[in-house]
Amino acid sequence: MKQVFARNMMLFLMTFAFSISSFAQGQFRVLLFSKTDGFHHESINEGVTAIKKLAERHTFSVDWQENASVFNDKALERYQAVIFLNTTGNILNDEQQAAFEKFIKAGKGFVGIHSATDTEYDWPWYGKLVGNYFKIHPQQQTAYLKVEDSNFPGMERFPKKLLWTDEWYEFKTPSPANDLKVLVSIDEKSYNPNTKWGDNEGKGMGFHPISWYHNYDGGRAFYTALGHIPLVYSDQTFLDHLYGGIYWAATGKGL
Repeated sequence: MKQVFARNMMLFLMTFAFSISSFAQGQFRVLLFSKTDGFHHESINEGVTAIKKLAERHTFSVDWQENASVFNDKALERYQAVIFLNTTGNILNDEQQAAFEKFIKAGKGFVGIHSATDTEYDWPWYGKLVGNYFKIHPQQQTAYLKVEDSNFPGMERFPKKLLWTDEWYEFKTPSPANDLKVLVSIDEKSYNPNTKWGDNEGKGMGFHPISWYHNYDGGRAFYTALGHIPLVYSDQTFLDHLYGGIYWAATGKGL
């Protein structure tokens, strides 16, 4: 009798422990990565705080790291998506890049925020994943954003036309990815895109995407160029937009 009771108690405790662990993780777990090897954005701290609050609000788990050693097969197994928050420069070595490629090929997700496109210029696979590379930007200005596709998670309350102030990235052309589904574009007639840094000159892109998503190499990728200014991370429209991307990248749901 005592043995039966002990066995049942052990099963109960194991089930309870598993339930607590599952509850603690919530819907999914993401890795938030903000390593920089170049310009370091002031808004990283606000971004980390905002994403942690999103995790509390939407019951998912987030681990913040700036140490690239987490990019190994065993550590990445815990996550359903990886977020690059204002990363810059060369942040992963060859072994870490291989682990990340394997992660995406296993059907996992990626979210890039703002300067995620100013990252890993010498890694063609990453360029196709994130969708494009940063070229240049003018001074911070106010401009009109235009929704190109509202049929995506987090876009439900995004106005069709929105006056917004941020740092407007111009991207390299042509894009290394040819299957991007554009969510938001910027009206270049509403601001001055002209700028020059030595031989690097920006004149606008004509049609100017600012957020997009696509399926890539077995996984999913979402990118938004918004997110330079710290106060953006307390704007509900942006937070809805960002969580929609995280949700879709981590789960593949919502479309």
